[in-house]
Amino acid sequence: MAAIIRCPHCQTRNRVGPTASGHPRCANCHHDLPWVVDAGDADFEAEVAASVPVVTDFWAPWCGPCRMISPVLEALAAEHAGHLKVVKVNVDENPSLAQRFGAMSIPLLVVLRDGQEVDRIVGALPRRALEERLGPVLAQG
Repeated sequence: MAAIIRCPHCQTRNRVGPTASGHPRCANCHHDLPWVVDAGDADFEAEVAASVPVVTDFWAPWCGPCRMISPVLEALAAEHAGHLKVVKVNVDENPSLAQRFGAMSIPLLVVLRDGQEVDRIVGALPRRALEERLGPVLAQG
């Protein structure tokens, strides 16, 4: 399923589907778009198959720390547009994915590179700490 991503430069709404190569760019101004999408059981595999590192955020709407880290992830996706993808998975709506990744505590961030898990972060880290933790993965991209 395609996501609608608003370009932070020109405000154009762009329909972005999952893609295993490249990254989304604005159809109007051609800037890289911050790549943040929701995924569930039906489209998870397609969404995490990306040519950039993928931070999978296992969260729930009732979780305070999840709500605290969400804007941080959105800001990182904007800052690293074209080099990072954030895939959000609601654990209440997708318990099989939560079980598959062992999401016993949330928020849980599972960092994937080329389909392989390269890091796992439990809890809501401050932005600076999260950037430092993701630094090596972003440097590879």
